[in-house]
Amino acid sequence: MPRILSESDVADFRDRLCEVAEQLFAEKGPEAVTMRQLASALGVSPMTPYRYFKDKDDILAAVRTAGFDRFAEALEAAYAQPGDARARGAAVGEAYVTFAFEHPQTYKLMFDMYQPNEADYPDLARAAGRARQTMSQYVRSLVESGHLAGDPVRIGEMFWASTHGCIVLEMVGKLPPGGARKLIAELIPAISRGLRPAA
Repeated sequence: MPRILSESDVADFRDRLCEVAEQLFAEKGPEAVTMRQLASALGVSPMTPYRYFKDKDDILAAVRTAGFDRFAEALEAAYAQPGDARARGAAVGEAYVTFAFEHPQTYKLMFDMYQPNEADYPDLARAAGRARQTMSQYVRSLVESGHLAGDPVRIGEMFWASTHGCIVLEMVGKLPPGGARKLIAELIPAISRGLRPAA
């Protein structure tokens, strides 16, 4: 008869499984990883992960949820720093790049092309929305303070796409180490100049 697991036991094992899954997913790609491989890496029976997660997509969603929450926390902490809208915007941008390069496995999984339907995982949708909201919030401050003009959400998407693109180019070796930061430092001001309010 299997022993009854406490909430703490369940949470601890889920955390361990997600740590192993994050590493394997990042190394092999989520589609190449099996539940059996995850169980083997943890030293448990092949059926044990199914006591904690429905399937591999459920595990991937949990890993991505944790990643987006940590990412959002980093951006929120940067936005909460003292300073005007431009200083806080710069802090958010720096926090974004720092997170990506300090946690490359997490970052890659957050934006991996292989994704289960986000709508099926409310916690994942919440965490991703939280991160996205922070990326729009600092732009809204720049618009309200008169530094930029336009839809804050759309401008935030422009900055996001530009930043993400530079990071991915460096991660896949198309930019030299440190190249993403240098390109972002040129690209974001160039975009911002085209978004200044009319004189």
